[in-house]
Amino acid sequence: MADAKVIPFDDDRSRARRRPGRTDGEAAAVRALPGPQQGPQEPQGAREGVQGAGTAPEAGAASGADAGSGAAAEAGARGGGWERRLAGGLAFLRRRVTGDYEVDEFGYDEELTDQVLMSLIRPLYEKYFRVEVKGVENIPAEGGALIVANHSGTLPLDGLMMQVAVHDHHPAGRHLRLLAADLVFVLPVVNELARKAGHTLACAEDAERLLRAGEIVGVMPEGFKGIGKPFGERYKLQRFGRGGFVSTALRAGVPIVPCSIVGAEEIYPMIGNAKTLARVLGFPYFPLTPTFPWLGPLGALPLPTKWTIQFGEPIPTDSYAPEAAEDPMLMFNLTDQVREQIQHTLYKLLVQRRSVFF
Repeated sequence: MADAKVIPFDDDRSRARRRPGRTDGEAAAVRALPGPQQGPQEPQGAREGVQGAGTAPEAGAASGADAGSGAAAEAGARGGGWERRLAGGLAFLRRRVTGDYEVDEFGYDEELTDQVLMSLIRPLYEKYFRVEVKGVENIPAEGGALIVANHSGTLPLDGLMMQVAVHDHHPAGRHLRLLAADLVFVLPVVNELARKAGHTLACAEDAERLLRAGEIVGVMPEGFKGIGKPFGERYKLQRFGRGGFVSTALRAGVPIVPCSIVGAEEIYPMIGNAKTLARVLGFPYFPLTPTFPWLGPLGALPLPTKWTIQFGEPIPTDSYAPEAAEDPMLMFNLTDQVREQIQHTLYKLLVQRRSVFF
């Protein structure tokens, strides 16, 4: 199997220029999977002409004949749509087998993410957690930005839901690149999928490089302290580290967008932590919930809570001097400002929430 082409991750190269399968002067390749997607665009008149040919074989045909021909044309159009989707799916598989696709230096495969990974996560997002998104317009339409969110839920599903929220709801169709913990990149299968989906190690160098390249980067500063906290401390933000994300945003000169997520705390109510077992397995914690591990694999099914994700007003950083990133007092103040804004929004969303599940 041939290797995928690697896209150089230049600071001067915008995300729009790194679309797979495009070269200067060349039209975008059609990359559709089987599903409710449109095929190659045609002039409106051409489509009407094709339907007209099937609808009115003679200029003086009776209205009854027109109706019958129109139904046949519509059925033919549906069949043609399935053919186009099938052809797109086969073309996608051919590109994967031959290696005729591109990834960037971090392993991000935009085509695979758009066509496959998002399609797998979307039913969980839309049907199971029924995520409501607010304030997505606060994310810039272009250029870099750092989204800072609370972290919870025992398993990091909140990061994936935030990624779908940005991907599906932002007017500019932007992609979120999440910064993940070391554990993600040592787990088999999970490591490869995370890289393909655009995630990278939570380190200042990678984050700054992505931001300078004009990417939207997501970080959850609470880390394992947030995701593994007991149910009794739900929606109480843990410490935001040492403010490293603020320093990164200052160096890159990008805005910080606070993000508050409600609903993730209740998917796995953590009532205990088997610390000895966690140490043996090399995990930061081993959760005990009302259903796990007592019900076996069935206990790993998350509860179908109703989620809300709200993106707050961006906090600009481009007005600060370059040496501001070395000012510990400024970093402390900005970190506290971001944390307080997220916490305040969490409380407001909780007051507005009618029910955990509806």
